[in-house]
Amino acid sequence: MANMSLQKNPMPSQDPNVRNKNFEEVALGYTEAQALDEAARCLNCKNRACMQGCPVMVHIPEFIAEVAKGDFEAAYQIISNTSALPAVCGRVCPQETQCEMYCVRGKKGDPVGIGRLERFVADWHNAHCTEAPEKPASNGHRVAVVGSGPAGLTCAGDLARKGYEVTVFEALHLAGGVLVYGIPEFRLPKAIVQKEVDGLKAMGVTIA
Repeated sequence: MANMSLQKNPMPSQDPNVRNKNFEEVALGYTEAQALDEAARCLNCKNRACMQGCPVMVHIPEFIAEVAKGDFEAAYQIISNTSALPAVCGRVCPQETQCEMYCVRGKKGDPVGIGRLERFVADWHNAHCTEAPEKPASNGHRVAVVGSGPAGLTCAGDLARKGYEVTVFEALHLAGGVLVYGIPEFRLPKAIVQKEVDGLKAMGVTIA
């Protein structure tokens, strides 16, 4: 049943008197019930205005429809078809000036919490799926990517899906660039970034 509330579900977060004593992630993520309720706010628009603002053209209404049905793994597969870093993007993409800015629900009230739903789906997948991503068949070509920041990792993921043998060259100790060295732990945990990098490695990407 559609949820016509003008307000998006608030993001659960640490109490200020708790988070001022630790460096753990402040935002806690949607519960399953909150995700289902928020997904029901999506109108599944025919013209998909939200996709206009997504740099990687995630099929937003389609993945949200799967969330609304409770098929979170199907939702993850839809997102991962075009996004190499869903758990990262669900946390730090500026959705308010991208996909959510074009959301029709935002014309009279809050837009659908697209980023919050993306984060929920990615976190659900990481918590419940133990199978490594399947390595695509090689097309016989090799590619070098210089730098393992968000752009480099995204490029590596897109190329790996097409069968290229990708090597990412990184000067620093950890892959991730600004995701690791520029964004604080309470905003984006390093373990989340590493999980995404491990997924790329499972697809055949080499970090050198």
